[in-house]
Amino acid sequence: MPTGTILVADDDAAIRTVLNQALSRAGYTVRLTSNAATLWRWVSSGDGDLVVTDVVMPDENIFDVLPRIKKLRPDLPVIVMSAQNTFMTAIRASEKGAYEYLPKPFDLKELTGIISRALEEPKARRPIEMDDMGEAIPLVGRSPAMQEIYRVLARLMQTDLTVMINGESGTGKELVARALHDYGKRRNGPFVAINMAAIPRDLIEAELFGHEKGAFTGAQARSSGRFEQADGGTLFLDEIGDMPMEAQTRLLRVLQQGEYTTVGGRTPIKTDVRIVAATNKDLRQLINQGLFREDLFFRLNVVPIRLPPLRERVEDIPDLVRHFFALAEKEGLPPKQIDQGALNLLRRYRWPGNVRELENLVRRLAALYPQDVIGEALLEQELSQPTVSPLEGDGAQEINLGASVERYLGTYFDTFGDALPPPGLYHRILREVEYPLISAALAATRGNQIKAAELLGVNRNTLRKKIRDLDIQVLRSTR
Repeated sequence: MPTGTILVADDDAAIRTVLNQALSRAGYTVRLTSNAATLWRWVSSGDGDLVVTDVVMPDENIFDVLPRIKKLRPDLPVIVMSAQNTFMTAIRASEKGAYEYLPKPFDLKELTGIISRALEEPKARRPIEMDDMGEAIPLVGRSPAMQEIYRVLARLMQTDLTVMINGESGTGKELVARALHDYGKRRNGPFVAINMAAIPRDLIEAELFGHEKGAFTGAQARSSGRFEQADGGTLFLDEIGDMPMEAQTRLLRVLQQGEYTTVGGRTPIKTDVRIVAATNKDLRQLINQGLFREDLFFRLNVVPIRLPPLRERVEDIPDLVRHFFALAEKEGLPPKQIDQGALNLLRRYRWPGNVRELENLVRRLAALYPQDVIGEALLEQELSQPTVSPLEGDGAQEINLGASVERYLGTYFDTFGDALPPPGLYHRILREVEYPLISAALAATRGNQIKAAELLGVNRNTLRKKIRDLDIQVLRSTR
């Protein structure tokens, strides 16, 4: 029988009544309020095991309250509901630390399922000692290269030193940043990540530092930035090499002075965050090209960590494969094993996509093939597919998607000789590209449609329609 106290905040009396009845029948204790102030009082007093709240409240927007909740009680799950079923509402809910986002009207059965899952998940791990960190740290691999990474991380855990992580795409830079946070002295504070390459250049400063109402067109209310959200915790600046020069200048000033102002604001705000940056680019080369500030580089590069590509740690492949098969099994996929011939083939592969590519391959093997043991012949067939073809030679360049499509179409037209393909080619090609694109996004986000929509840059409802129209199987994580 479920147990726990659910704090429900919504200014719609009818919704409060429906939620009270449904959650009470499910066995939960329910407390109801129509304003954010009462909700915050309950949370700050330590009440409640989970929060269900609307976004727009009479006294305060819940997105302004969420950072305070996550800072004070980072383990408290918050489920956000909203009738404003826009892409940005879903994205902001995810960015602010909501456990889940539900558009109104919502399915009560889905809501109770989410609540049950959230309450069953383990709470924050105990603070660990450095002696047992080698076993607990969420990184996989026993190669000499990874052992050196572990030693560096162990020395950094009880410091606030700024860290620069360098590595190819897919090597696990964010995973290392999260490990620094989760096992460090700021583990009880928020971990906030921002990808510089994913933010429009003219919005990066507002994303980092927040903005005041009326600061620019569309700024209808004050919004907190990532520095404010990460106060007391860790701010992860991913793809720092893509940060525009004007934002670099402002970031440097913040690192030097320990304070910032919001866009459109005048009052300095003190900042208390640990900075972890990451890049897959050669920042020294960008400095020589005049694209990155040398003084900012030295501010960020206090402790450099280089993550080796998978081809430099092939001895870790068996452990990684077993780890990813175990994760897939926990998510409901059938258990799998892999034979020695297949492992040898994996060791010879170049892995241009690194650990992320290996993880996606393992999930594909677990989902698509009935065999209990994956053999060399099956794996060779899978690796021969164009989407994961190995690179030939050390100096080979990654194949450009546009060039690949152009070659494919050239071959396709050649099959018709002097004739033309049937009408409707445009939509046929788009459909062929959409399916693997959406499938890959869902695999990378472990079935989380909100995160997949953010990754793809589409509305969540649009993504749902595409999944339905293309008959894409969504494998949800149970973690």
